[in-house]
Amino acid sequence: MKGKQNRILTGIAAALVLVTAVVMYAVHRAVPFMMDDLWYATLLSEDTPVRTVSDIFKSQIWHYFNWGGRSMTHSILQLTLLAGESAADVLNVGVTFLLALLICTVAGNKRLPAFFAACGMLPALNANWKMSMFWQSGAANYLYITVFLLAFLYCYLRELSDTGGFGKNAQPFLQEGIKPLPGIGVWIVPLGILAGWSNENMGPAVWLSSLFVMVLLFRENKRIKPWMVLGSLSCLFGWVMMIAAPGNYVRSAQTQEDQYGLLWRCFLRGYAQSKAALEYLFPALLVVCAMLLLARALKLKLGRRNVILLGCALLSWGAMILSPHYPDRACFGTMVLLICVALRIGGRIARERKDMAIPLFAVSVLVWLRGMYFLGEFLAISWGWIR
Repeated sequence: MKGKQNRILTGIAAALVLVTAVVMYAVHRAVPFMMDDLWYATLLSEDTPVRTVSDIFKSQIWHYFNWGGRSMTHSILQLTLLAGESAADVLNVGVTFLLALLICTVAGNKRLPAFFAACGMLPALNANWKMSMFWQSGAANYLYITVFLLAFLYCYLRELSDTGGFGKNAQPFLQEGIKPLPGIGVWIVPLGILAGWSNENMGPAVWLSSLFVMVLLFRENKRIKPWMVLGSLSCLFGWVMMIAAPGNYVRSAQTQEDQYGLLWRCFLRGYAQSKAALEYLFPALLVVCAMLLLARALKLKLGRRNVILLGCALLSWGAMILSPHYPDRACFGTMVLLICVALRIGGRIARERKDMAIPLFAVSVLVWLRGMYFLGEFLAISWGWIR
């Protein structure tokens, strides 16, 4: 009966994933290149279309010195714009599914129902799904770059044994018999640079998480692998390059925050942080809290990986206190980390309590329906079905 139940759940999940792919592709087709997309399709410094990769390189040099430091994310954006709208739409759906697969990998649950849940949570728990996933500029800055951020973080998390604590009596930190990732000593450097040179809140959060892993290794007298040092340093380098960009100072000079006093600015920053936690991230926090309470009721331990993921989410939220503006789409990376925690706890519950598999899957279907409602409503308005 258990085998039959698993086959039924897997079949339903596969069908719903297919529906999700079709709906997401339709939404991408309905959302045109607009606003920043039209500007980044040019050389930026002049009204000339980007035609080659060398044009992208030239425009990003100008951008770095005149407008902002997100050179990696905007290079990705210009590459997708160069590919064309039709190719970008297909690529966006593929990257969304790649991110969902990475979420399941970090969560340690690669079964198809978990993949379906991840695909459904991305739009359903998203504060602004259109501007962070379907608007091309937003997709490059958040959807695409989060793939690199999560891949970098996973390289460190996979070294963790999920049992034990963080103190002197902690159990062995490194997993026994873990296979090293092929060639990680080479590709961890560009991956670290991409992760650090991503956006202002997620870059420092994943760097501090990698540093925390190495500090734990040192405290437990374990060997710190060379690639871990290389990856952390490259991530720090990427973050410094992004923050130190001369274009950031040019852009910040155009903000109106300086006209306010210090006390009023502190209030506005606090208000932005509160709004992010209690409005933008609230659906994701609600799901995570529900899973934590369920795990607590079943007397399941949280695990060290979940603690680090939650800490990374807290850092990425808190880092925005340094920014004069906290747009809702900037919560995308934090939301993804919370989804990882929810799926990790859910997977553990399903393994420990087989009778909970169907209720958990039913909840994931409800969450998926919320996301499909948002996307379906947008399509209905775009097609003139709702006036």
